[in-house]
Parts: sequence; structure tokens; C-alpha cells
Amino acid sequence: MSLTVPNDLLDQARAGEVDDAAFLACVRDSLPYAWSMITELVEQRDKTGAEFVDNQVPPPDEEARGQLLRCLASDSMRGALERHFSVKLAFQNCHRVAVFDPSAREALREFVTPRAQILNQKPELVDC
Repeated sequence: MSLTVPNDLLDQARAGEVDDAAFLACVRDSLPYAWSMITELVEQRDKTGAEFVDNQVPPPDEEARGQLLRCLASDSMRGALERHFSVKLAFQNCHRVAVFDPSAREALREFVTPRAQILNQKPELVDC
């Protein structure tokens, strides 16, 4: 299961739309490793003013890896995070999360090319 959904949020969803703040709280509480990594990358990008920053360190364990995969594979979670942080997110392999300034269209375009994915491959990442 991707998220641990509190009963009040489930009731809200049954009654209609779920607001981003409630959804993001659920993501933050359910996927703390993914949330903290993305938050740290956003803060790093904000401090440096770089077009993008990315994580190159594999997760410490399979639980953390699973959190990243579940969070970034979900269009709704990714979209809510992008809106919340005012960034664009990209993902390669099982851990290379990148946070882009929304104006960094060329850098994002390059990051998501097949060429970039191929160049990011390393033997130690085959089973990640």
C-alpha cells in the first residue's frame, strides 16, 4: 500500500474532493523518507539558485527505496508535491530524484532523455 490514509481523509475523499494540504500531510506521514529527501533537495535548490539539484545516494534500505518509487510513480503524489514546492520533479533509476526550477525547461528536457538515462546507468544500480 502506498499511503496510510486516516479515516477523516478517507471520509473527505468519499464526500468529494481532497484538498492538497490534507493529501500532502498523508504523503508526508506515510512516506517520510521520500518526503524528507524531496524537501531537502528543494531547500538545497532554493539556497544555491541552481536550475536543478539531484540526489545521487542510494536509499539506505528497501523500505526507503520503496517510498521513493511509490511517491514518484504516482501522478497524483508527484503533482501535489510539485504544486506545493513550486518545482518540477524528475526521477531516474531507483533513487536519483531531481528538483527543477520550473523555468529550467532545457535542463529538465535533457535530464529525461533516453541519453541521460543510459549515461546514468552503473553496474551497481542494475538491481536497484
